[in-house]
Amino acid sequence: MTAIETVAVIGLGYIGLPTAAILATNGIDVIGVDVNQGTVDAVNRGEVPFVEPDLAVHVAGAVSQGQLKATTDTPAAQAYIVAVPTPFLADRSADLSYIEAAARGIAPQLQGGELVILESTSPPGATRHLADFILALRPDLSLDGADDAPVVHFAHCPERVLPGRVMIELVTNDRIVGGITAEAATLAQELYSVFCQGEILVTDDVTAEMAKLVENSYRDVNIAFANELSIISEKIGIDVWELIRLANHHPRVNILQPGPGVGGHCIAVDPWFIVAAAPDESRLIRTAREVNDAKPEWVFQQIISALEGLPATAEIAVLGLAFKANIDDLRESPAIEIAVHLAESMQGRKINVAEPHIEELPRQLAGRSNVELLSLDESIQRSEVVVVLVDHDDVKAVTSDSLAGKTVIDTRGAILA
Repeated sequence: MTAIETVAVIGLGYIGLPTAAILATNGIDVIGVDVNQGTVDAVNRGEVPFVEPDLAVHVAGAVSQGQLKATTDTPAAQAYIVAVPTPFLADRSADLSYIEAAARGIAPQLQGGELVILESTSPPGATRHLADFILALRPDLSLDGADDAPVVHFAHCPERVLPGRVMIELVTNDRIVGGITAEAATLAQELYSVFCQGEILVTDDVTAEMAKLVENSYRDVNIAFANELSIISEKIGIDVWELIRLANHHPRVNILQPGPGVGGHCIAVDPWFIVAAAPDESRLIRTAREVNDAKPEWVFQQIISALEGLPATAEIAVLGLAFKANIDDLRESPAIEIAVHLAESMQGRKINVAEPHIEELPRQLAGRSNVELLSLDESIQRSEVVVVLVDHDDVKAVTSDSLAGKTVIDTRGAILA
């Protein structure tokens, strides 16, 4: 296979669009593919349909130079990068339907010699499932050239970036590339070396899949420890923020910060893929997930306690809906779970939501008569109870004067720590 000059990126979300943009600004002709016509239209205008620092500059530049365009139809290309959602089902196994839909679009375009990379965070075996799915649609192709059938190369390269720093970390972070074959891994390594300045680590596809899950499960276990400490500290009457600050002065201790739960498309989801793969063996990983999944309910009960003795007309300010600070990403956000629980259980009480990174309430809260999206200042001013769920910079800038006389529940240590 000659050097790759044309890449189709399937899925123009929080990972796919930055990947498409960084490839395009490094001289690759990129066609982005998405099922959302609004996303396609925005990209073709050189615009970004979500908040991510520095991404807009890359997209606008790549589109104006003719290196990046978007479509709803999968085109012919030398390489395909699949960056579609992989949520979990009711039984917490992975939903691979989005990957299969991408495969249906790719399969008719293949002639042999192409590289297909799965970037979506996936359970062990998902890359092989993608390959098997495509080859079942195209039995004239093969993985190994058996019977002189043209070869298609398959690899897994999980994203490892932090929302809010995606355009920096795409370039600077080390990458893991796992190929179903050694040749596939080499081809993927060469493609990512176009923009990746970090070390590109080569392995097999299943190990690459597992590595991403392990990275996020490690974080989840450590967050669970911090969240459990916050619950214990509340029970015995000590300040968890001071406790962690003091403990972290030990040279070999680095406790993370607690919060209202764990959100996002990775840490809140990926550990369940390991649990599903080895349910009897993954006891610690399962327990950590259960601790973090239970934290929103604990926060809700703290709010209920704070309302005791207040009039039925007392209003609640909910500060932040995103799953982490300074972004607009609401996926799997515990803040939304808490806000919805409040709205449903207190239909006669006003819930004043302040989320500076969105312009309208998400579908879970939209249309509820007791929920309103307001500015930070107005939501605090109207409310007797203030609940900090996300430590946005705007939230951390809230002054103590504006909170005078109010009950504050700060799940992030943003104001009270």
